[in-house]
Amino acid sequence: MDQSTTEHHRWGLTWLGSDRLLARRVAQPVARFLRIEAASGVLLLLGTIVALIWFNATSHGYESFWSTEAGVSLGGFHLELTLHEWVNDGLMALFFFVVGLEIKREMVTGELREPKAAALPIIAALGGMMAPAIIYSAVNVGGVGSKGWAIPMATDIAFAVGVVSLLGSRVPVQLKLFLLTLAVADDLGGIAVIATFYASGISFAWLAAALGSLAAMYLIRRARVWFYPAYVVLGVLAWYFMFRSGVHATIAGVIAGFLTPTSPLHPEIDPEAVADRLEGREELSAANVRDAAFLIKEAVPVDLRLTNLLLPWTSYVVIPIFALANAAIPLNGTALGDAVSSRITLGVFLGLLVGKTVGVSGAALAAIKLKVATRPRGVTNLHLLGAAIAAGIGFTVAIFVSGLAFDDLVLQEDAKVGIFAASLSAAAISLLVLSTAARRATPAERAMEEAAEAELFRTEPSLDASLP
Repeated sequence: MDQSTTEHHRWGLTWLGSDRLLARRVAQPVARFLRIEAASGVLLLLGTIVALIWFNATSHGYESFWSTEAGVSLGGFHLELTLHEWVNDGLMALFFFVVGLEIKREMVTGELREPKAAALPIIAALGGMMAPAIIYSAVNVGGVGSKGWAIPMATDIAFAVGVVSLLGSRVPVQLKLFLLTLAVADDLGGIAVIATFYASGISFAWLAAALGSLAAMYLIRRARVWFYPAYVVLGVLAWYFMFRSGVHATIAGVIAGFLTPTSPLHPEIDPEAVADRLEGREELSAANVRDAAFLIKEAVPVDLRLTNLLLPWTSYVVIPIFALANAAIPLNGTALGDAVSSRITLGVFLGLLVGKTVGVSGAALAAIKLKVATRPRGVTNLHLLGAAIAAGIGFTVAIFVSGLAFDDLVLQEDAKVGIFAASLSAAAISLLVLSTAARRATPAERAMEEAAEAELFRTEPSLDASLP
């Protein structure tokens, strides 16, 4: 690694930035890979493949591992869950906390802040939730799978945006923003559905305790309490109380994300001015550095800091582990034959592939035609069709909802077969449609998109270029 480009970067001070063989040949290529937009989708796919191989090699070993109980004991308090439950109720709460952070930020400072800019993806998201649910319900009316109507409503952000990103600047930047905002709005709708329709046997006493913990979190934030362990304790209590209430525990993570402040504690502080003031001092104590570090840190909103801290963990660790624990289905001919003939599989497949395509593109084009929303710059009808098909990549949240909808493992497996088949089909067809749309662009349009891509999705070229 070129020392001149990294001596002031944190990598240059660590083992990762060293010239050692393992750092150069393993750690640095991995670090480069994790900077790619589609990296989380690749890891999610890897987790799915491992789960399929593991389950079909030894289903007993797979089920035995994930049914292993692990617990926490503290005095008279005991909480024991299986590893599968710790993943779905515990780790996924962290994932939904980050989702809550991202949704709130979009609503406060992002695309969802301006009604006109937000109108198109929100309307498209509503169409993309309603059409799949209607199609699934029509296929499964009166059947054992009728409770699974919400499974095809969800769009997987990591996979959908990752697939579109494979085309780089050949896809308009505004289309990527449209799809990303649509997926965020879709997540918000999915969270509302989970909280409303997939809660069972609600204990209002425990629910009141959960809401009380979240209210306490809000009140201490309003009082400008900045002792982070207090928020961690209240967040854990809210998760536990929500878990005991019968409402899915991940909802506590979402609400906590919404409660996180999006404004910095010191908005008037200029970090560069603080650093310049430190440089001008002849004597510098540890207390001076600590105070300056606090001022600089608190000039950045808490939600942004938490997103930067937690997003790599949820994208590269939590979601692949979730896939490992949930994506297993039998691949033998009998099981697949039964799944193919299942109305659940058919409903999920048609809901994701046809429902999302018709719902998203139909709602978006209707909104543009009625002048309720404006067409994004450089986005054609073919682009909108390709994005609508990509929204049919359901995966993570769809698998999550299938576990909430069905207790029967066979029904869950039927749903997963539909999810896998629809997601793979949607990915392939959307790439084909968007590639066709890209070939129709003029050289001037392509040059404009390349410039917009470089400006909006700028990385650190000097650092990347220095890596071997």
